[in-house]
Amino acid sequence: MNGLLVVNKEKDCTSRDVVNSVSKILGTKKVGHTGTLDPMATGVLVMCIGKCTKLVDMITCDEKEYVAGVKLGILTDTLDTTGNVLKSESVNFSRDEIVNVLKSMTGEYEQEVPIYSAVKINGKKLYEYARNGEKVELPKRMVNIKEIELISDIEYSNKTINFNIKCLVSKGTYIRSLVRDIAKKLGTIGVMSSLKRTKQGKFSIDEAYSLLDIKEGNYKIIDIGTYFKDMYKVIVDDKLKKEILNGKILDNTYKYDKILFVDKNNNVLAIYSIYEKDNKKIKPYKMLGV
Repeated sequence: MNGLLVVNKEKDCTSRDVVNSVSKILGTKKVGHTGTLDPMATGVLVMCIGKCTKLVDMITCDEKEYVAGVKLGILTDTLDTTGNVLKSESVNFSRDEIVNVLKSMTGEYEQEVPIYSAVKINGKKLYEYARNGEKVELPKRMVNIKEIELISDIEYSNKTINFNIKCLVSKGTYIRSLVRDIAKKLGTIGVMSSLKRTKQGKFSIDEAYSLLDIKEGNYKIIDIGTYFKDMYKVIVDDKLKKEILNGKILDNTYKYDKILFVDKNNNVLAIYSIYEKDNKKIKPYKMLGV
């Protein structure tokens, strides 16, 4: 069993829990996810099955779309509503003020990683520092907010403001940090109150299956050839197939950064890319036929 499975993750379970459940249902240990969702988050979690686990890092790089709840006027240690409240203050902003700040967030900026995350510093995960009460300098990353918009009414309640946003972001973007930075631009504090991943790369929530669907057999594994249908494809003969399966470096007679090699039965063999030591050659990037 090889391919991709799009899961609609439920709330209050970890991404690892989903991997374990899918692994048990499908009867294979070769299952990997392509982008962690916090327990409070729901939505698209793309799973790589069988030989396609070799593609986890490649698919993780895809851009992602989220719908998130924003709560202005409180700050927690986790930057979401599951954490301990550190500070609160009365807020009062107009719809226009909020919309203008959201518009200003588009583009690239340097985002500080939240302390409650699995990013490692000196071999130790940040959340371990947080749980131990240890101070650590938080790393920063360049992220790209490609699209962001207000998609709900603004609710004023108990001196706080609540609304929902939809955003399309690059790999590595923390929506909790984005919400914190939106609040900061408004001159206040804020946390994420909900999160749903609605798209990852080519996959949307509309084609995702619940764990119950999968358990009951109501799902479809996406063939890896279908996923790479837009990649330049070369059908090879038996001689070249053998060379490719052996990982041979080939002459670069193609004008593409990535080449998908398949056999005459359309079985995916490998993805090749330009050889960095000699651009007249191409080398294996992902071996999928062995």
